[in-house]
Amino acid sequence: MTKISHISCVMIVKNAEATLKDVLDALKAFEEVIVYSNNSTDKTESIAASYKNVKLIQGEFLGFGPTKNLAASHATNNWIFSLDADEVVTDSFIDNLAQTKLSKDYVYSILRTNFYKRREIKHCWAADEIIRIYNKEVTAFTDKHVHEHIMQKDLQLGKIAGAIHHYPYTSIEGFIDKANTYSTLFAQNNAGKKSSSPSKAFFNGAYSFIKTYFFKQGFRDGYVGLVIAYSHMVTNFYKYIKLYELNEELKRK
Repeated sequence: MTKISHISCVMIVKNAEATLKDVLDALKAFEEVIVYSNNSTDKTESIAASYKNVKLIQGEFLGFGPTKNLAASHATNNWIFSLDADEVVTDSFIDNLAQTKLSKDYVYSILRTNFYKRREIKHCWAADEIIRIYNKEVTAFTDKHVHEHIMQKDLQLGKIAGAIHHYPYTSIEGFIDKANTYSTLFAQNNAGKKSSSPSKAFFNGAYSFIKTYFFKQGFRDGYVGLVIAYSHMVTNFYKYIKLYELNEELKRK
């Protein structure tokens, strides 16, 4: 069986019991998996603790970028594979990663395919390349609270063949919860730094729907395409209307 001892897989989680078992089952090749749990109230922590290769850490959520960097600080390896608690790696990816000689001059990307429940979404969420493997002595995630990414700096980009499967939502409620969470983080992170207005909120939301449903041909994804397009619209509307409110509050202080 393939074993990976020189790379630590690191993830931050909260109430991920719906997907975590599938995620961790696929990571048995890793000798170290860091699971940083942020006040989970479901079975997330008991599931993580049942795996011998998992190091369970409990801590606060500081925003996505800072929390991912904090979680990586608990890894014994310098090479980090950052994974979300709703992403399942394939065997072909594991095999290719184990055979790749990593260089500090590089960060590495992976192909990600996206699903709603078990249905692949090919238009609203087309397969994307995401940078997820890096050396923490050289780089890290940005300190953004949302839409964080690994800083590429002057590093070159390599690719690991294979794929990971992304299962971000298991119900309609997931879209609602994430829209609220992400819009709040966006507003808090940009208050006093970026301007907004009710009209900006409206037109950003409207354009998000049009872009997702028509330009990306989300209608070809069936009813799920409509759900995703509407969710994008709602998220963007609330991002900018919440930002507008926070900016107005700052002006009154």
